[in-house]
Amino acid sequence: MDRLNAKLYMQNCYILKENERLRKKAQLLNQENQALLSELKQRLAKTAASKATGNGNAGAGVRGPLPDLNAAPPAHAVHDKAAPKPKKTVAN
Repeated sequence: MDRLNAKLYMQNCYILKENERLRKKAQLLNQENQALLSELKQRLAKTAASKATGNGNAGAGVRGPLPDLNAAPPAHAVHDKAAPKPKKTVAN
């Protein structure tokens, strides 16, 4: 019984250590995500401000709204890839 308790204790310690490692990794990823989101918002605000004041380059860098990457693709965007065409060989 003591051997089983020791084994379970060691497994529990390993799980706690791994959990802490993953928690730290998740925290770092969250900080990176927040920084990127802030940068994106600043860029969008800057773009919107330049369009509002008319200082944007006419025709250069004009883009539509950012797509929602979490949304399902539209029905017309689904394509079946055709088989690649065989390459022609040249006889010497």
